[in-house]
Amino acid sequence: MKLSIIIPVFNEKEKISETIQKVQSSNTLDCEKEIIVVDDGSYDGTEKILPQLQKEYNFLLIRHSQNLGKGAAIRTGLKYASGDFVLVQDADLEYDPEDYPSLLQVLNPQFPVVYGFRKEEQRKKRQLFVFF
Repeated sequence: MKLSIIIPVFNEKEKISETIQKVQSSNTLDCEKEIIVVDDGSYDGTEKILPQLQKEYNFLLIRHSQNLGKGAAIRTGLKYASGDFVLVQDADLEYDPEDYPSLLQVLNPQFPVVYGFRKEEQRKKRQLFVFF
């Protein structure tokens, strides 16, 4: 099976290197990994960092010429996704790539969506993953 990971990005120069490194090295069990980064019109320096990271980590980089919003970035990423499942990873690491195996273990083509969330005592950081 193949997992497409879409990372919508807007002005995340402080976190984007760490995010892409963690996604690239994440455990996706036996799923082949496809990483799609959609730069949604960044202008804080992120747009200069992404091509360097692309060379290092070999992901698909798509750019919006202006900020269209996270939803538009996800829709753009979906146009290029070729995986059996799609995961949306926030560029600010609100969601932790170390949690991927927990969700991938319950994947089943009969379910159109799988949501993951942190336990009540860990709610300082919200957790939501969506697989299509």
